[in-house]
Amino acid sequence: MLKWKARYFCLLLVACLRISSRLPSTAFAAQDSSSEFPIRKVVSLVVLPVTVRDRNGQFVTGLDQANFLAYEDGKLQELTLFRHEDIPVAAGLLVDHSGSMAPKQLEVIAGAQAFVQASNPQDREFVINFSSVPSFGLPPNMEFTSRVDDLVTALSTPYASGKTALYDAVAVALKRLQDDPLDKRVLLLISDGGDNASNRTFAQALREAQAANVVIYAIGLLDEHNADQNPDILKKFARDTGGQAYFPNSLADLLRVCQDVAADIRHQYTIGYNPPDASRAGYRKIRVSVTAPGRGRLTVRTRTSYFVASNTSSGPVTQNGQGQ
Repeated sequence: MLKWKARYFCLLLVACLRISSRLPSTAFAAQDSSSEFPIRKVVSLVVLPVTVRDRNGQFVTGLDQANFLAYEDGKLQELTLFRHEDIPVAAGLLVDHSGSMAPKQLEVIAGAQAFVQASNPQDREFVINFSSVPSFGLPPNMEFTSRVDDLVTALSTPYASGKTALYDAVAVALKRLQDDPLDKRVLLLISDGGDNASNRTFAQALREAQAANVVIYAIGLLDEHNADQNPDILKKFARDTGGQAYFPNSLADLLRVCQDVAADIRHQYTIGYNPPDASRAGYRKIRVSVTAPGRGRLTVRTRTSYFVASNTSSGPVTQNGQGQ
């Protein structure tokens, strides 16, 4: 029975990856010279994925550009971009196969095709399995794939063992995403949040994720008897990159998680504006509000700040969270 449940956990996780891999893009200047994997982009447009919910937590659809107001450092900005659509993304699935995850190890990936056939055929995906060191699941000559069979094979490992290099795995995934031509990028991280083997710190890994403008969705598979797990790390990775963290404790919960991740991404609006004085280095605060008469009180979730680096600094950091 435990093996049967593990198989279905894995099937649902693959489905979650493929269903949720549609994410509006972002574009900030970035180069972290302190990072092993420097990330470079051009600041020309501040692009914000925005999720709007009503007082009951339901998604609010049918809004147009006139409903949105964006402020930078308290000053109203003119929106030059508005859309509400799904487009292909580059997506990475990071799966923790360390010893601490052994009780929840995903053993067999059978029948995954039934869960993933509805995926956008233009999505580009990869897998990183990690324990003491991260390793790519796909063959060396295949950086990304849209083939179901390739992803199923990439996620298959015989057993869980060793320490956990979660932060290093995130950094390696960011490097792979950096090299992809698609601007829209997301990571789905499946772990218990513990790390006892990485060369980099959590702060370094988070900074790299923020500079890369990658949204992280985290699924925490926890065990109350595991002293090494750290759900707060998963929460912070998600919160500070604009994603969400989930902690399912049953097959039904995990299915709901997959549906929630997909719904969150599919219901996002994308707005953008040209940043004032784009060359000015420093911290900038963002606020987005929505006015929709007759819709009641609405809640907005989007990035709430970003940092533009000087030529000599270590790179920009974006901070994400809740706004209204």
